Amino acid sequence: MRVTVSVPGKVSLFGEHAVVYGEPALVAAIGKRLTVSVEGRSDRLIKISAMDLQVPGVVLTFSEESPELIVETDYGKIVGAVGYVRKAIEIASECLGKRGGVNVTIRSEMPVGAGLGTSAAVAVGTVAAYALLMEEELPLGEIARLAHQTELAVQGLASPMDTSVATYGGVLYIRPSAQQTIEKLPITCPLPMVVGYSEREFRTSDLVKKVRALREAYPDIVSPTLQSIGRISERAKCALAFGDLDSLGMLMNINHGLLDSLGVSSKSLNDMVYSARFAGAIGSKMTGGGGGGCMIALCPDREVEVSTAIRIVGGVPFRATVSEQGLKVESIDR
Repeated sequence: MRVTVSVPGKVSLFGEHAVVYGEPALVAAIGKRLTVSVEGRSDRLIKISAMDLQVPGVVLTFSEESPELIVETDYGKIVGAVGYVRKAIEIASECLGKRGGVNVTIRSEMPVGAGLGTSAAVAVGTVAAYALLMEEELPLGEIARLAHQTELAVQGLASPMDTSVATYGGVLYIRPSAQQTIEKLPITCPLPMVVGYSEREFRTSDLVKKVRALREAYPDIVSPTLQSIGRISERAKCALAFGDLDSLGMLMNINHGLLDSLGVSSKSLNDMVYSARFAGAIGSKMTGGGGGGCMIALCPDREVEVSTAIRIVGGVPFRATVSEQGLKVESIDR
């Protein structure tokens, strides 16, 4: 039996870093997708073929009975990227009460570690595909929960934002709290965006720690900054409901300035952000954890010019649209 699912990547529209401290955020699924295929094995090995993650054509095999790792390549650095696969299978197996050997193949249209939610997509896709392989169909809410557990186990710290949008698609409003709010928002108008990518310089976990240290050192300055980012998310939610792209663009610009003040942007991101505005974007900002990675530009009727401007400053641009489609079962071959 072979099961194939696909999962969208995401961009953080508003609220990154502040969401760690309970502030609201807006996140959107995009049309770029990651595919996870799983096939049962007669033994109890987990064989992972990560064809597009960090380095191409890597095949790893794990033994469930021991920590043994068989690496069929010289590129050991891929181990970190596929750790999500192994952990997702472990967590799904515990939930289902079933365990079996499996071949996993992952293909991605997005770069790993760029702030586009690839780790969350891997976790969501692996949990869903593995459950179907075990002939169990989990509710979307349970898939999102198990995928979030996977990210927590691997990273040590993760909001449910990425795994939720990977599961449900569309634009989500998220407010973390004791009784967390996750609301799928209606999209009243197209959001024509260009994403610019540059090589990541720092890990998200390091940047989260940096903001935490800054907040502890200067609580009277940094806490209001994070609260302001939360208020921007609330205003953006209203602007999105009315299809007010000009306000969305202005709020993006303000949000980026506040994130830059927290030290989570980078020269490469700032170059792309400001070049995009010069080329006609009505709003642009970093997206995700920062420290390199990706930025987004809201640029109706200026996608070509903005893409060119991003490329000139050394970024890799691609157009992105909001995807209403979240997790999708592509095929089940028995």
